[in-house]
Amino acid sequence: MLGHRPLVIEDYFAILKRRGWMIIIPALLLPIIAVAITYKITPIYTSQTLVLIEPQTVPDTYVKPIIAEDLDSRLASMKEQILSRSRLEPIIERFNLGTPGMNMDDKILKTRKDIVITPIHSEIQGAGGLPGFFISFTASDPHTAQLVCREITSLFVSENLQARQQSAEGTTAFIKGQLDQAKANLDQQDQKLAEFQKQYMGTLPEQQGSNMEMLNTLGTQLDATTQSLTRMENDKTLVESMLAQESRQTPAAPGLRSTPQADTLELQRLQDKEADLKARYTPDYPDVIAVQRQIDDLRKQMAAAPAPGSAVAAAAPHYDSPGTMQLRAQITAMTQAIAQKKQQQGELQAQIRQYQGKIQSTPLVEAKMKDLTRDHDQAQEFYNSLLGKMNNSQMATDLERRQEGENFKIMDDANLPDAPTFPNRAMFAIGGLVLGLGFGVLLIAFLEYRDKSLRTERDVWAFTKLPTLATIALIHETKGKAKGSIGGMFKKKDVDSATNKSLANVGS
Repeated sequence: MLGHRPLVIEDYFAILKRRGWMIIIPALLLPIIAVAITYKITPIYTSQTLVLIEPQTVPDTYVKPIIAEDLDSRLASMKEQILSRSRLEPIIERFNLGTPGMNMDDKILKTRKDIVITPIHSEIQGAGGLPGFFISFTASDPHTAQLVCREITSLFVSENLQARQQSAEGTTAFIKGQLDQAKANLDQQDQKLAEFQKQYMGTLPEQQGSNMEMLNTLGTQLDATTQSLTRMENDKTLVESMLAQESRQTPAAPGLRSTPQADTLELQRLQDKEADLKARYTPDYPDVIAVQRQIDDLRKQMAAAPAPGSAVAAAAPHYDSPGTMQLRAQITAMTQAIAQKKQQQGELQAQIRQYQGKIQSTPLVEAKMKDLTRDHDQAQEFYNSLLGKMNNSQMATDLERRQEGENFKIMDDANLPDAPTFPNRAMFAIGGLVLGLGFGVLLIAFLEYRDKSLRTERDVWAFTKLPTLATIALIHETKGKAKGSIGGMFKKKDVDSATNKSLANVGS
């Protein structure tokens, strides 16, 4: 009555007692069948190798690695290259991989599925240990699996060395090209800066301090020259006054009259003095008026003097006194010294104006130079940066060529499988046992659910909802008894039917 009433532990034991053979037989038969099936399946063997990544021999603080890509990305990239058709087709033809009748495309797809790359992810890797990866290959023959796994491993090692060397050389070549361009740009900026400094020499910002010092020096020299010129002019004026006084006090004697040449020189001197005074003072200045009066008197005197070729002039020559001649000589020397001093004063004033112009133009030159210097500094900084990268790239490339950089090291060579990875007979046997037990339990549950027999008082109550007054035990046939006996008169089926009917009548 499975499914018609709740079961207790006694019911389960009774079911196992009646139908236990339905569980035992499948549990014993199905494992045997599963193990027998494994002998019909083509075995698959897996060969595996361990590859570790060794860091470069030189510390990273001295030579920075060029390739900073993580292991997973590098393995993925190398796996795509190694599992390409051009790489796998020679291996398939050499080791005769795949099953007969398969075309090359199917063989390549199957070979790709048989190759498994498993990166190592461990706590040691995070603590500075050596990361690595496993390479495994499955085949129907253990020797083939070992040889192909070894071949794939060698491809990974050689591909890593070649890829790192090509990457290092490519990086070096690229940086070298950029460095040449940066150097050409820097040379151009240097030339522009040199031409600018040559063009604005003396007005550059760094020369402003020296220009100010030179301007102060020239100002001091100009003041000293001006003072000296003033003293010389005062001395000359004093000598001229003495000469005029000497001329008034000494009458013109026949033997002491001045000559026309001396009058001409004196006239020239007075005219120079007049021009100099007019350049500094107004026409109403007393000194200017006095000089003009002397010039007029001298001209009248020269006009009244006899002609040089006349008989009077020849008969009566005129000479200056020694004192007058000495004073005139002093005036002539002073005039020359004053002229030199004025020339020196003009040169100093010109130099002062030149330096003042330089100082005034310095801010504009400084603004232009800032733009030019900024471009030059940027070009210099970029060049220095590329130069440092170039040196590091060259050292890294040299390490890769010497195979002293990061490389793959085969820790465990491809092993020769002792047992197939599929099928696993132990797992098949366990699976057959579990399947047999499950099948037996399901079969018993199904039969018990369909069984309508009443075997206990609980069954009677669950089926009729009536109390049971008495039960009649099941009467089995007894071997060797007379056919006319009570036990031989009824069959087991009839007894069960009669028992059920009697129980029903009693209940009613």
